[in-house]
Amino acid sequence: LFPGVRQAQWLTKTKLVEGLPPAVQSILDDPAHGLQEQEQRVKDAISHSRFWDTTEVAPRREHYCPVLFEDLLHLCRLTSRKYPSLSKRMLARDYRMAATWERESILLQVRGQNGMLLNSMTPIPPVASKEEILATKEHVLETFHPILPTIDLQEVNVYKELNDTGFRGGYPYCHPHTLFFLESANVRTNRFRPEQLRAKMLMFAFGNALAKAKALYGDDPKVLEQPVVVQSIGTDGQLFQFMVFQLNTTDLVSSDGIKNLVWIDSDQNLYEAAQCVPEIKKRVVTKPVGIYGFQPDTFKKFLALYLHGTV
Repeated sequence: LFPGVRQAQWLTKTKLVEGLPPAVQSILDDPAHGLQEQEQRVKDAISHSRFWDTTEVAPRREHYCPVLFEDLLHLCRLTSRKYPSLSKRMLARDYRMAATWERESILLQVRGQNGMLLNSMTPIPPVASKEEILATKEHVLETFHPILPTIDLQEVNVYKELNDTGFRGGYPYCHPHTLFFLESANVRTNRFRPEQLRAKMLMFAFGNALAKAKALYGDDPKVLEQPVVVQSIGTDGQLFQFMVFQLNTTDLVSSDGIKNLVWIDSDQNLYEAAQCVPEIKKRVVTKPVGIYGFQPDTFKKFLALYLHGTV
């Protein structure tokens, strides 16, 4: 999706809201939800990924990005001591989903592996009120005329219109909670740029929500009485993207009527730089090995999305 989020908005009939929704922001602003010595633990996680868990002088991104993610997720899991309901979750890797919909006479599919999915026994409650949902009727979606919004999408022959959450019926952790995308390729050109990563996050959050909505309410296009909320977090091991998506309608053919909603908090650095070897000028160490420009609020947002729907 080369035009990025704007194109994904049209494809998914979605209105964008900058920043995090109030339900997540309230968790973020309450220090009671944090961990003891939280900042130091996060700094240790960064140091573990960049300095300690390697024999290389400077580890590659494909190594330190997954290590950092696992450490941050472990810190989040520690809060289950305070909130036992957090134990009713499961992280799925290498699962496959599929969702199909029609948009202005164009049949669209999003399918395949899409990172890791944290599932829950209970759904995330809607983050937008009924009044906010109704207000989306007035929102006008951006068009790309005379360019088709599907110009760079892969065209394939579809023999079966699939809508599949990726999990069998009766699976106890049946509600999608948060998608995690790791852009860990060491070569920059092999990684999604931040704008394209956000578009990917939106498309797959929408796809998971749509597949779940159709499993719950059937294939008929309709405005949902109980919207489906799916979150996304993307990172390259340093820069983070946060997203909360709310599926309000499966009636996607026309651009009129109720729209879906997405909240995006973009380009949040966890730290500015990791100095793996000391910088020396005239035999004097001018910049020792270490983490520089640490931003504690970025992990607070990571944790707030993890806790969302529980606290």
